[in-house]
Amino acid sequence: MKKKSLGVNAFLNGLRSILNLIFPLITFPYVSRILSVNGMGIYNFSNTYVGYFILIAGLGVATYAVREGAKYRDNSEKISTFSSQVFTINIFSTIVAYVLLVISLIIFGNLHNYVSCILIFSLQILFTTLGTEWIYTIYEDYAYITIRSIIFKIISIVLLFILVRNANDYLWYAAITVFAGVGSNLLNYIHAKSFVTIKLVKPQDTNWKYHLKPILIIFATAAAVTIYVSSDTTILGLLKSDYAVGIYSTSVKIYTMVSTLISSVLMVTVPRLAMLIGKKRFKEYNQVLGDVIGTLSILAFPAIIGLIMLSKEVVLIIAGNKYLPSVNSLRIISWAMLFSTFSFVFNQCVLIPAKRESKSLRNTLITAVINVALNFVLIPLWSYDGTSLSTVIAEFMVMFLNGWSARDIVKPILFSKKTIKNILSSIIGSAGIVLICWLCNIGWDSLIWRTIFSVVLSVIIYAAILVLLRNEIAINMLKRVKMILKAKF
Repeated sequence: MKKKSLGVNAFLNGLRSILNLIFPLITFPYVSRILSVNGMGIYNFSNTYVGYFILIAGLGVATYAVREGAKYRDNSEKISTFSSQVFTINIFSTIVAYVLLVISLIIFGNLHNYVSCILIFSLQILFTTLGTEWIYTIYEDYAYITIRSIIFKIISIVLLFILVRNANDYLWYAAITVFAGVGSNLLNYIHAKSFVTIKLVKPQDTNWKYHLKPILIIFATAAAVTIYVSSDTTILGLLKSDYAVGIYSTSVKIYTMVSTLISSVLMVTVPRLAMLIGKKRFKEYNQVLGDVIGTLSILAFPAIIGLIMLSKEVVLIIAGNKYLPSVNSLRIISWAMLFSTFSFVFNQCVLIPAKRESKSLRNTLITAVINVALNFVLIPLWSYDGTSLSTVIAEFMVMFLNGWSARDIVKPILFSKKTIKNILSSIIGSAGIVLICWLCNIGWDSLIWRTIFSVVLSVIIYAAILVLLRNEIAINMLKRVKMILKAKF
């Protein structure tokens, strides 16, 4: 198989994430002004609730499939057998998820007001399974899913402006969200057959004994992650109100837009790292991992500082005046981006490829329990601000625990002269962003112009500082841009 460029893959996956970023940037300002805060609360609570059952249906299959399938991708017979077995397990877990969802809707009476919205979001369960995006990740092929994302996002935006017209149209918004996110997954399943032969197999041919243990360990880890990520919204809804959920979900929405964009650039390295460590090519593995950490440092720090400095402007532009109470919670939760991104590297790029999923599970379970406890303490005191604080503490804890579990692998890289220099230059560059945003706040009264100049000048000053301080990652990026421009012009 032709080796894919990590740079090209990062660009394509980054482009797909930019599309996922642009979609809410276009839709959310419109929807947040059309729908009521309570309507947004119902929408977000229902989406979060269905997320638990998507997790059950997923069963950790995607992560496991990428890790194991990367070893077989050059053997068409083995990868087809493996993919069919894993897909069959995934279908079974999807059926279980739907059964549990229906039972929960029958048993819990306080969910009756959310039934319609929950049922719409539940379509994601089936279509996520059919999407089999893990096949595209195994083969490091992001072109197809990027193209279809463009098409479905454009259609969804058109549908949004046609169908969502008043405060009670949150069900239409839910349906359009599902269409935008997983509407094309049936096409994914059909197209995936160009890589592998994938089909349902008989239970006796599924090889449950071999696959199930690592899948369940990864699932338990993902479940714990979901508990400490999604329990915030669930507990806030139970202890406070739909209004509080609507305010907090605005902070999370903005935070997620930025953090997803950063993590997407790194996601493309996971199958490559899994392949390198699986084939015991440790020197190459360390090189790629070092580049990942270096890239992370120059992306995460400015994103966090910029979001904190422009939190009021961002909330006003994206959501409007009625969501201004979310500004403080956005400033708090922004710090979680640093911890969650490093935790992602330690977990997905080190522990999972190194088959240390049991340590990942332990770390996540500890964090989940503490985070739930923190939510019950902090939400009654500070409502949505308390929820944001609990998320920051949880992300810091899981980052520390995952880093400690991977210390034998990451310590030489983290404490290398190159990494320390890259991180320090990023911190100094971020100080430049603080100065620029402060000056722009003094210099411009216009919300739009203040935001535009803050972003543009921050990018320029940050890049200039990195180059002056000889940040290796930034210089390599600059060289690549020069080569591309030279080749075209």
